[in-house]
Amino acid sequence: VAHLKQAAGDQAVRVVIITGAGNAFTAGNDLKDFGDPRFIQPDSPVLSFMQGLANFEKPVIAAVNGLAVGIGVTMLLHCDLVYVADNASFSTPFTALGLVPEFASTLLFPMIAGRVRATEALLLGKPFLAAEAVVMGIANAVLPAAELMPHVQLVARKFATLPPGSVRESKWLLKQALGPAVQEAILREAAQFAPRLAGGEAREAIAAIL
Repeated sequence: VAHLKQAAGDQAVRVVIITGAGNAFTAGNDLKDFGDPRFIQPDSPVLSFMQGLANFEKPVIAAVNGLAVGIGVTMLLHCDLVYVADNASFSTPFTALGLVPEFASTLLFPMIAGRVRATEALLLGKPFLAAEAVVMGIANAVLPAAELMPHVQLVARKFATLPPGSVRESKWLLKQALGPAVQEAILREAAQFAPRLAGGEAREAIAAIL
């Protein structure tokens, strides 16, 4: 959240790249965080991150360099471009944890990937690999792992050559029609997510994993 705010206010920053360290993009939230009843409250860090990325005005490129789980998948729906390594894998195990999907994924995933693929991913938690992410419309392209960051940096440099005001306004136009619906979906999902965290199904599932 702090880096997004800094990037938003720095005129020298034209584009943001989000990637992971090592061999994973992100394994998602630490399950121990789910024990905090304030985890997904309106002023919580996770909601601040969702709002910050969903409303970010400059281009965001995701470089998925490996495993992506939970919010590691749903956050991609809010990035402007997504490039994935050929060893990337994706999983959305919300229902297996006794929870519901988040980050407006119940709105955006069916729109992007289609209802039946979204049902497999969000209800059944069916994992999928890099090539399928492209077919589903979640990613732009698959690249060999060693070529991922050089390619993403090349795309980022292209953004840096474009007039920044034109890019920002064009992004705003692309996202404007869905903007209010995305905000409503984030809050609607959070309103269901929070009580489920305290429920028996989630407590039992998370305790078994821990």
